Amino acid sequence: MMKKKIISASKASLVLLLCQMVSALDVPLDLSQPPTITQQSPKDYIVDPRENIVIQCEAKGKPPPSFSWTRNGTHFDIDKDAQVTMKPNSGTLVINIMNGGKAEAYEGVYQCTARNERGAAISNNIVIRPSRSPLWTKEKLEPNQVREGDSLVLHCRPPVGLPPPIIFWMDNAFQRLPQSERVSQGLNGDLYFSNVQPEDTREDYICYARFNHTQTIQQKQPISVKVFSMDSLNDTIAANLSDTDIYGAKPVTERQPVLLTPTGSTSTKVELRGNVLLLECIAAGLPTPVIRWIKEGGELPANRTFFENFKKTLKIVDVSEADSGNYKCIARNTLGSAHHVISVTVKAAPYWITAPRNLVLSPGEDGTLICRANGNPKPDISWLANGVPIAIAPEDPSRKVDGDTIIFSQVQERSSAVYQCNASNEYGYLLANAFVNVLAEPPRILTAANKLYQVIADSPALLDCAYFGSPKPEIEWFKGVKGSILRGNEYIFHDNGTLEIPVAQKDGSGTYTCVARNELGKIQNEVQLEVKDPTMIIKQPEYKVIQRYGQVSFECIIKHDSTLLPTVIWLKDNGELPDDERFLVGKDNLTIMNVTDKDDGTYTCIVNTTLDSVSASAVLTVVARPNPPFDLELTGQLERSVELSWVPGDENNSPITNFVIEYEDGLHEPGVWHHQTEVPGTQTTVQLKLSPYVNYSFRVIAVNEIGRSQPSEPSEQYLTKSANPDENPSNVQGIGSEPDNLVITWESLTGFQSNGPGLQYKVSWRQKDVDDEWTSVIVANVSKYIVSGTPTFVPYEIKVQALNDLGYAPEPAEVIGHSGEDLPMVAPGNVQVHVINSTLAKVHWDTVPLKTVRGHLQGYKVYYWKVQSLSRRSRRHVEKKILTFRGNKTFGMLPGLEPYSSYKLNVRVVNGKGEGPASPDKVFKTPEGVPSSPSFLKITNPTLDSLTLEWGSPTHPNGVLTSYILKFQPINNTHELGPLVEIRIPANESSLILKNLNYSTRYKFYFNAQTSVGSGSQITEEAVTIMDEAMASRQVDIATQGWFIGLMCAVALLILILLIVCFIRRNKGGKYPVKEKEDAHADPEIQPMKEDDGTFGEYRLFSFVSSAPF
Repeated sequence: MMKKKIISASKASLVLLLCQMVSALDVPLDLSQPPTITQQSPKDYIVDPRENIVIQCEAKGKPPPSFSWTRNGTHFDIDKDAQVTMKPNSGTLVINIMNGGKAEAYEGVYQCTARNERGAAISNNIVIRPSRSPLWTKEKLEPNQVREGDSLVLHCRPPVGLPPPIIFWMDNAFQRLPQSERVSQGLNGDLYFSNVQPEDTREDYICYARFNHTQTIQQKQPISVKVFSMDSLNDTIAANLSDTDIYGAKPVTERQPVLLTPTGSTSTKVELRGNVLLLECIAAGLPTPVIRWIKEGGELPANRTFFENFKKTLKIVDVSEADSGNYKCIARNTLGSAHHVISVTVKAAPYWITAPRNLVLSPGEDGTLICRANGNPKPDISWLANGVPIAIAPEDPSRKVDGDTIIFSQVQERSSAVYQCNASNEYGYLLANAFVNVLAEPPRILTAANKLYQVIADSPALLDCAYFGSPKPEIEWFKGVKGSILRGNEYIFHDNGTLEIPVAQKDGSGTYTCVARNELGKIQNEVQLEVKDPTMIIKQPEYKVIQRYGQVSFECIIKHDSTLLPTVIWLKDNGELPDDERFLVGKDNLTIMNVTDKDDGTYTCIVNTTLDSVSASAVLTVVARPNPPFDLELTGQLERSVELSWVPGDENNSPITNFVIEYEDGLHEPGVWHHQTEVPGTQTTVQLKLSPYVNYSFRVIAVNEIGRSQPSEPSEQYLTKSANPDENPSNVQGIGSEPDNLVITWESLTGFQSNGPGLQYKVSWRQKDVDDEWTSVIVANVSKYIVSGTPTFVPYEIKVQALNDLGYAPEPAEVIGHSGEDLPMVAPGNVQVHVINSTLAKVHWDTVPLKTVRGHLQGYKVYYWKVQSLSRRSRRHVEKKILTFRGNKTFGMLPGLEPYSSYKLNVRVVNGKGEGPASPDKVFKTPEGVPSSPSFLKITNPTLDSLTLEWGSPTHPNGVLTSYILKFQPINNTHELGPLVEIRIPANESSLILKNLNYSTRYKFYFNAQTSVGSGSQITEEAVTIMDEAMASRQVDIATQGWFIGLMCAVALLILILLIVCFIRRNKGGKYPVKEKEDAHADPEIQPMKEDDGTFGEYRLFSFVSSAPF
């Protein structure tokens, strides 16, 4: 969100305008004018009797006015009272109380008069009253003994003070007594109990009265309250009465509401316009009544209505006549209701509709003074002239009184005076001074010359032209010094001379001229207006969610007028940033390091210039893992279940998604916590299933999007009763470790699963498919039992059952196991090999009878190895390779064979014990393949037109070599390739001399070997033929000879002379056919290097010479 404020001549325009409108009527102080009261004390002036009394009365006028006072309607001669002084050049009285004076002696009504030769102004009637804070009268307070449930009122009755004191109730420890819907303080200061409870019993109910004016607090004697409960009251009665007289006191009975204040069904209330209306209803009853307010025949005024004191007080601020009417309070509880109607009448002390204003006239002019006021009842209007009722004031033929208006015609200088208008009714009065000043003055412009106004574009600009003159001057405005007069809707001309430009634009900057003229003269003034670009936040801070201890940054990038100097201020929650080094304020950002929970809030960037202010805010939400739950409680304990409840910790601004419940078995695994269950984050109770013979403790972990909380404190422990095991061991297996045994294994139950003490296992077995009885044995808490003397690899039925001191677990499920395995007895037969290509073969075999496997058939293994290469007939170290084929397969693929080689293989069957005997070796051969690349290629002995090539045969011929293939092509200076030449070389060769090559030429060679199958991969090399040494030497010699250098300089000089001559002849209009001559004498040797057929030509000598240095 972003807010913007335009200051200077923008939003301050209304205030400035009002001020200027008033100041436009002010007479400059160097001109004659009647007195004007500028400062006075309030009408009702309550003073501190311990301090000096200062009664203010300040006035201005020309000549400066003199001051006098009346007290209680008669002249107050201050010279006769040594305690009273008047400040120099002022009418303010100072009554010295601190040096022996008594404030009470100076109570009364005071009025100040300021007078000069042009008239007299008077102040309001100022009523002086010293404040009073009397002590409480001593009284004997009886203890209040009240029955539980009854109502009670403790009266305060504070002493009458001036002004009235503020009342509050406290105890002996100076702690405020708690208040509620049941117990509350009334507007009169009394303490009301709708119904009393035993906890209300105490001996120190103390009412205090605070007198703010004198800064004193008075205390009433403590009031004692004792509440009798029904039980204690019955006991007391029983102890003091005989058996025949005993009767039961009634229990606490509920009662419908009864109003304690106000009493009766109706009452009236008168309030003055503009004041705060307070209406109160306090009711007794049990249960405690609830108060509701309505206005009969209307609605309570919105935005001005407030409820206080637990809705017992209705408060309406700034009341007006429209708020008159009947207000009903309704007290209600479950047994009924009571109501009271308060008839409110709003009266009004006088208030201004039009207050009289100073009038400046020139001789012969007309004018009026208007004094209009309203009130309830309607006020009476009376006029005074120079402080004297106008009826008895000296006559003035130029004036005529017409009710609330005085009309002046053809005034003369003697008509100057101060007139007072008094509007009064029974609730108060208004008094206003307004002078008539008759002057003949040429125009004056009071605004400083060349005053500079600076505003923001698109905001109002107000250019001041405060003036004075009599008669009143006419005001005109011009743009520039000699511009045309300003007119039109884009300007507003105020009566006080101010020019308003409602929407100032950049092109409106410049000089503005104000001209004031009347019949006595003319004057002008110039002011300057500068319109600035507005300040903007172009990158505002954005809403951020950050984890605790993280780092966050808010951006605030601004754009502003280049002539304005902005200042950037950051606020947190509309206050200053914390004084913390974690807060780093940069040029255009705010960074908070190591964020904590207290950093949560709204951050505002405020950019201020001298003319405007903009702001933008963003919220920072600090999230963290939740706080751990607390107050864990176990309820509803049963043998196999319990209910767990808890109170969630603070979620730290990230909602709790779920709770994780963990348990500890203090009997079997103390200190180890296990997962029990999870519940949604909205749930705070869970029914937990329990196991027997476990000493449970529980803890709860809260989880939100940020992570898991710390575990809660453990709950109380709960030990469940023992029971038979609920389950049997898992993962039961029977696997022999030797050919004549059966090893039975299982996963033991944990102590948690044991369900009781004395955990053991009943192990049972019998051979499958044989009509045998079960053999059983009971073993201790172990996980293995070995059965000896079994046949080799036969199936057995096996079961393992848990038991403890209380009995057996349910009947276990049976599993099938096998006694121990032995090595297979026979090898696979009918082994066949099918060669697919030079590197891949497929082998087949027949399966062996399952009885001969003597174990679990795991698969077949193929052993194969290379005997020799058929191309080299050389034997080498034999490296056997093994491929395993899982399951009951009868074939497999042998990849990665070497071409043109002889191989052997055999096949064996595999079980869990190991491998059986090998089948007879089977021989097979692989066909030829393509050879590998030649082992090397070397190019030696370069000459002008030949190169010698040497090579090594392939490391892996993969067959019988038939030939070598050589390909080559030239490469020019731009790395373009020439035509490719191919040569076939016999396989028994190992070198070759290439002739008839171009000199000084680079060639690229491609070389590979071939078998009958095809070509192998190639090897590449590059080489360069050499240059003719004699020609190169001769070239260098010429280029370095002195005569050659001189010749080149002479040629350059001739060319320069030729260019000069050509330039001269062209200026003369001649023609010099340079191009024709150059074409006719072209050098035949300077030709393209490329031949007509497009192939690469030989490099010529001139190409070398042309690149040699001079």
